[in-house]
Amino acid sequence: MSELSPQEVKAALSDGKEIAFLDVREHGQYGEGHPFFVVNCPFSRLEAETRRLVPNLSARTVLLDDGDGVAARAAQKLARLGYANLFVLTGGAPAWEAAGYGLFKGVNVPSKAYGEMVESDMGTPSVAAEELDEMIRSGEDLVVLDGRGPDEFAKMNIPTARSCPNAELGLRIGELVQKPDTRIVINCAGRTRSIIGAQTLRSLGLTNPVHALRNGSQGWQLAGLKLQYGSEPLPLPEPGARTLADVAARRSAFLAANDLPLVSRAQLDGWLRETDRTTYLLDVRSAEEFQRGTLRGAQHAPGGQLVQATDQWVGVRGARIVLVDNRDIRAATTAFWLRRMGHDAVILDLDVRELAEPPQAGPDWTKGLSMVSPQHVAGAVKAGAQLIDASKGRAYRQAHIDGAAWAIRPRLSTLGLDTARTVIVAGQDPAARRFVAEDLTEAGFADVRVLDGGPDDWKRAGLPVVATPDVPDDDEMIDFLFFVHDRHDGVLESARQYLAWEKGLIARMDEQEKSVFVRGPAPDITQEAASGEAAQTLQKAR
Repeated sequence: MSELSPQEVKAALSDGKEIAFLDVREHGQYGEGHPFFVVNCPFSRLEAETRRLVPNLSARTVLLDDGDGVAARAAQKLARLGYANLFVLTGGAPAWEAAGYGLFKGVNVPSKAYGEMVESDMGTPSVAAEELDEMIRSGEDLVVLDGRGPDEFAKMNIPTARSCPNAELGLRIGELVQKPDTRIVINCAGRTRSIIGAQTLRSLGLTNPVHALRNGSQGWQLAGLKLQYGSEPLPLPEPGARTLADVAARRSAFLAANDLPLVSRAQLDGWLRETDRTTYLLDVRSAEEFQRGTLRGAQHAPGGQLVQATDQWVGVRGARIVLVDNRDIRAATTAFWLRRMGHDAVILDLDVRELAEPPQAGPDWTKGLSMVSPQHVAGAVKAGAQLIDASKGRAYRQAHIDGAAWAIRPRLSTLGLDTARTVIVAGQDPAARRFVAEDLTEAGFADVRVLDGGPDDWKRAGLPVVATPDVPDDDEMIDFLFFVHDRHDGVLESARQYLAWEKGLIARMDEQEKSVFVRGPAPDITQEAASGEAAQTLQKAR
């Protein structure tokens, strides 16, 4: 492990070589201020997340902390996993800021900053919440589509809206909108997915009037309008023969107009064998399709979410990203946006259903551990065992065994535990439990056990499960991002702050950060050389 100065890391981010820049602080610390291109990989889940975010053990990997030594600890653990090209940024985030480089609040910053660029560069039209409310009330021929995931839709939605995640729009719009003059409004909770969803349909040559809902559901609330809560998303409609013909025509024209590269299965297999380059294989279809079968080694990354939160799947800048679907249009539109965000994204020219197999099972985080059942905990504690809980802070506040101390991995040494006494590690995240147990064993604790199950199991065993709304306190809870966290709960000032933050991202970016994005309008596929049946199909759609 070597150290790099902030200046060296800044230069490395644009030297044309692969680099994984990982922030190993907990999520709350990261969200309060981090470098633009860094990817959060919290120390509490380090080994689990790094395997996924940085699949190539030889990738150049730079670790950032709070100047508190956590990055050095993380480097030691990653070296044991086989990572061979590790660096620590000297002085962590404070040194980065002291060097004159920006720290950004929030999450998914590159994706959200790019959404603001799209609206400006492509002229994506939008409507205000008041305008949309009037359209709904007047009975206008209108379809409102929520471009978020179905789980987010179920939390809250615009009245009359239907869930259709952004990547599904191009495939299913023919079933959702029957008339060429029906107005379409795409919404999300804030701004990015509203803009990207609306612009996706426009870039696919749809001639319906298409708009983003300005400021999303937060703008709706700020206008004094009511959201719906707990709605059950309707199943996505299966595209019929006519829709599939239109999709095929649009896909062909869209690929040609935007010079989107297709790769063969043989080429993919060759890439996956390479050790000097990182290749991600991502299935951008719906969760239901993925569970029915995917390519071996593929991760599920719904296309709309992948564009919105690329850093949740891709930890290596400069890596290849291979996208798979049913040879429809979802991988194409996802690749289009990723490439304009500076990523080397390509499309596997294959219907994934032809070679699909069940998704690979995740790791067994209990393997090799000394496990204890809930029925035996009370007796062990009575006999002198120390009980700790490795859950996230917010989950601990909501439910933990009475008497269990909150134990976040980076700060285990502050608990004052007795190495001579048994320690029982509880928690609602099996990976986090395991890593805490391993760290305690390495620190010299002779008897470390892991409690099986979660709050429901504890209650069934008769253990007293309590809530502590103020423990851990806000300052201790470094794994939760308090930055406008209540913006979806009707706290209007938080919504205002969030929207101001999102709109202000571009102004805070330096030239290096701006330079990775492709700016300007996208080609209009209605003007491109779609010929024969494709041209006829596009004409019918118009």
